[in-house]
Amino acid sequence: MSRLSALDEKNLAPDAQLFLDALQSGPRGKIGLIGPFGVWAHAPTIGLAAQAFGGVARFKTSLPERVKEIAICTVGAHYKAKFEFAAHGPMAIAAGVPATAVDAIRLGKDPILTEPADRASYRVARELMLERRVSDATFADAKARFGETALVELVTIIGYYCMISLTLNAFEVPLTARMTDPFPG
Repeated sequence: MSRLSALDEKNLAPDAQLFLDALQSGPRGKIGLIGPFGVWAHAPTIGLAAQAFGGVARFKTSLPERVKEIAICTVGAHYKAKFEFAAHGPMAIAAGVPATAVDAIRLGKDPILTEPADRASYRVARELMLERRVSDATFADAKARFGETALVELVTIIGYYCMISLTLNAFEVPLTARMTDPFPG
């Protein structure tokens, strides 16, 4: 159960309604006030900025979906952000990441990734989570593989999903009925 009061999408304060309208008019569609969006509806000014920024990070970068999803899952697993991993684990698999690799990431183990871009995405995300830095070797490889623009995009996605994970955890955002708890216990 969330630590915040439930909001009725049909009876929102005007600023929260503006947030919901902006959210639903973007690339996420009629997602509603689930996950971090239910939290941000309580602070709609923050919500408007966060969901707009997230829309760019998620949907308007040059990175392939599987590269983004590997990084997102790595962040979600690091924070044990249940909602985040439950949402993005299946998205990673749908983007072509092997289910065994997604499960290894969930368990905090190094996944077997055959694509060099996938390995680079994982290494950048994992080093940032564990060391709060990226080693020279990992940086050089990622820069050569992605280029400067896409590497900035990757690091930005990682940072955005850190914010998402912390938001989900702080407010104990529940899973939807269709999600499976990736970190039971």
